[in-house]
Amino acid sequence: MNSKNVLVIAGEASGDLHGASLIREIKKLDSSLKIFGIGGDKMKAEGMELIYHIDKMAFLGFVEVIKHLPLIKKVQRDLIDEVKKRKVNEVVLIDYPGFNLSIAKKLKQLEPELNLELIYYITPQVWAWGKGRVNSIRELFKKVLVVFPFEEKFFKEKNVDAEFVGHPLIQEINGYDFISRNLLDKKFDLDPAKEILLILPGSRKQEVKSIFPEAIKAASKLADELDMQIVIACAANLDEKVFYELTVFKNFKVIKDQTYDLLKHAKFGIVKSGTSTLEAGLLELPMVIVYKTGWITYAIGKSLVKIKNFGMANIILDEQVVPELIQNEANSEQIYNEAKNILSDEDMLNDIKLRLSRIKKVLGDKDAPQNAAKIIYSLMNEH
Repeated sequence: MNSKNVLVIAGEASGDLHGASLIREIKKLDSSLKIFGIGGDKMKAEGMELIYHIDKMAFLGFVEVIKHLPLIKKVQRDLIDEVKKRKVNEVVLIDYPGFNLSIAKKLKQLEPELNLELIYYITPQVWAWGKGRVNSIRELFKKVLVVFPFEEKFFKEKNVDAEFVGHPLIQEINGYDFISRNLLDKKFDLDPAKEILLILPGSRKQEVKSIFPEAIKAASKLADELDMQIVIACAANLDEKVFYELTVFKNFKVIKDQTYDLLKHAKFGIVKSGTSTLEAGLLELPMVIVYKTGWITYAIGKSLVKIKNFGMANIILDEQVVPELIQNEANSEQIYNEAKNILSDEDMLNDIKLRLSRIKKVLGDKDAPQNAAKIIYSLMNEH
């Protein structure tokens, strides 16, 4: 092993979560490793040196990316300078495809000078869109560590060295210390007599602005009619005030950094498409999946996406178990109608829970962070 310095890059809340568990496992194998790069509070807590915090990188969509190009270029330059200075041999990129594939190309150019190896953990969903990117991944990465069983087959057919390590959320959820509904009520002053109607509007301010105003309108109507209480699951990086600024409604509680407990104890969720739908699915929460973005981003994305389902829970099960409302359809009226339809039918609710329970069987019980750490560490020792 030449260098004890490892560059790790994650760019959003879910990447910070998965990056933290990966760093924890790598440090168990060798506590002397110095890990630096882009991450969040969870990765920092595991001993990572943050060159940039993910808060600086929370932009979404093609228009936003163009607007932030000077910052993106500066961040990439700074990281490449650090890689040269620290004589890094190992780079681990986590999800965050736009930025990570771009910097991977620049890092690859340093290969003759530094004997660099690039590893991708939680790869871009190239099976859904941008299949042209598979060629880039093959050329740039020594190894890709995938988190869905079907991804390993997909990549291997394209001659990419891929290995299915399990999905990190399985371990996150299995190892989570859930609190009781009773304690949740006491801790956050919830009404024990009312079921929880949960809104998960995403971890980026931009997403929240697009999704929350319509979601809260629908939720308010549902809560009135069905005597439920509305709770917003707020990501750790967001200011709770943002929710009150976006609506005239005040009939909701904002609870920060307690998402798994809320998913476990809620009756129904209005959930932004992304990792949250998989977390909700693993905890068997009936939901409606919503997604809304800028029109340019949506138009470009729509022309690239080649799969029939959009929400990760539905993609894994290869059927539309829960409704998906995308773009124009993600309005308060349609959210209300889909949610009311399910909440008014106890048999449908139970059937959805039963079908969602299959997600765990599909993903299996491999320990993703531990498996990924062992593979990364063995590759480092081959240098």
